[in-house]
Amino acid sequence: MPIGINPLVDYAFKMLFGNELHKPVTIHFLNSVLVGQTPIVSISFPNPIRGKQTADGKLFILDVLAVDQLGRQINIEVQISLPSGMAKRMVFYAADTYVRPLPEGQNYNALQPSINICVLAGSLFRHPAKLHLDFRLREKSLPLTLTDDLQIHFLQLSHLEITADTLDNATPVERWCWFLCHADELTTDQVAQLLPDQEFAEAAGVLEMIARTPDQLREYNARLKAQRDEEARLLYAQQQGIEIGEARGEARGEARGIRKGQLCGQIMLLQQLLKQPVSADDQLAACSIEQLQQLHTELRQRLDLGDA
Repeated sequence: MPIGINPLVDYAFKMLFGNELHKPVTIHFLNSVLVGQTPIVSISFPNPIRGKQTADGKLFILDVLAVDQLGRQINIEVQISLPSGMAKRMVFYAADTYVRPLPEGQNYNALQPSINICVLAGSLFRHPAKLHLDFRLREKSLPLTLTDDLQIHFLQLSHLEITADTLDNATPVERWCWFLCHADELTTDQVAQLLPDQEFAEAAGVLEMIARTPDQLREYNARLKAQRDEEARLLYAQQQGIEIGEARGEARGEARGIRKGQLCGQIMLLQQLLKQPVSADDQLAACSIEQLQQLHTELRQRLDLGDA
């Protein structure tokens, strides 16, 4: 019987990678992402999942913060949908994690690297269609790195090309991404067969424990429902924008009018998602199709870059 627990649901994700009892899973995952850097051999968790509740008694899911043996601070999170201002948000968290631990009057040499890893169910950048994006402070025109102290890694699961048949030739990070995408469809025996590293078997065991423990399963289902409600809300908003555009275009009775109406509806939706003032009907109606297309492209690029 398949495990049936989706590791991309934030509760399951943190139980996998923020679990005091299963640190080898987190260490294996982190070393698969941070290839070429000093290997992580031990970690601690300053914000364990236990006891974190909101005023109404619901479990509050924090990102995973791990500190390794060198003092590097590593933030791990999962995002099913892209929050507004995603790129700036990640930069803020990386900078905040970097400077916050420095005591007043301490020398800057005491600053420890801040590494942020975000697993995206979709993608922040459609192009290039790359699974792992690694952002650092580098010189624009030269292969020169100012510092590795600030790192932001995105794992864009929609760009994963590995299949069960090609896992043997996959990189460690590709194997972890494949596990995150497919673990809920597999049995623990299938996980062990396809991904022979002990850490994957241990990770599958964590998911299976959630499925078998009533309290954990209840928390997981609550978070899964919240996630699905948010996805449904976004889908409805997108469909509403399309229908508004089509209705306005059809009222004009011409193909050009239909296209113009579609653009108007999509522009208004994008403005809402970007939290901008929504243009009035007469303002958009006064624009040419070319002007609307240019505005639509600019808004779409801002949304893709998380600029809100």
